Amino acid sequence: MYINYWGLLRSPFDGESDLRSYYSGELQEEALLRLQYVIEQRKGAALLVGETGVGKSLLTRLLATRLEATQFPFVNVLFPQMAPHELLAYLAVELGADPRSVESSDVGMDRVIREIERQLDYCARQDRAPVLVIDEAHLIEHPSVFQTLRVLLNVQPQGVSPLTLLFVGQPELAPQIARVAPLHDRIAARCVLQSFDSLQTRAYVAHRLDIAGATRALFTEEALRGVHELSGGVPRRINRLCDLALLLGFADDSSQVTAAHLETAADEFQATPRRRAA
Repeated sequence: MYINYWGLLRSPFDGESDLRSYYSGELQEEALLRLQYVIEQRKGAALLVGETGVGKSLLTRLLATRLEATQFPFVNVLFPQMAPHELLAYLAVELGADPRSVESSDVGMDRVIREIERQLDYCARQDRAPVLVIDEAHLIEHPSVFQTLRVLLNVQPQGVSPLTLLFVGQPELAPQIARVAPLHDRIAARCVLQSFDSLQTRAYVAHRLDIAGATRALFTEEALRGVHELSGGVPRRINRLCDLALLLGFADDSSQVTAAHLETAADEFQATPRRRAA
């Protein structure tokens, strides 16, 4: 609605998962490099944690694009609350097993694991090392699930780890894994994504606007300071605030987005970590 008014090519703060708009700050780039190293060097397992909205899922998607897809295929586990047997059966099928061979209630855990071993052996002979992304892993309730996943790291048909386990979740995931010592000891990299500081927030906003085709300053200096204060530097909150603030500025026929527009947007969301003083 406001795109033409602000002289943009597209909406700058839509599409949180749009890789075209990805902003790689220092922490993000460090995490990408460390995770890429773990995967390419077949180190076994890695951990990526951060609060909601800091860009964990987007970073894992970007990571996949940096790796050779045929050599490091990504398998995403989106329902980590599955029971151990269900989880292993799901992974076996994703790795190429016939669903009929693993999904029946009559099939025991040992048989499912053997099928996974067979699929991983085939992958290894094809020089393929799948990356199993356990998203929202902090939702795993029982240590037995972590123990079950650890067993997969013991499968080494060619003498090296044939897969990488990438655990992604909120900060409480780290102590959960720490309580499972055999798995904790296999984590080769622990990456933490944090919210942006004030300078990073400004750079993020500028990057999103630039990618969208902005040719002038659309936010006042006071508004830019307000973006960080009202969002806490969390990218998802920044996107929501700035998107609505641009709409409000358009509705006001304003030449720039002001701090007042940011305040109004924040009041509407009622999800600000800290309110600005009047």
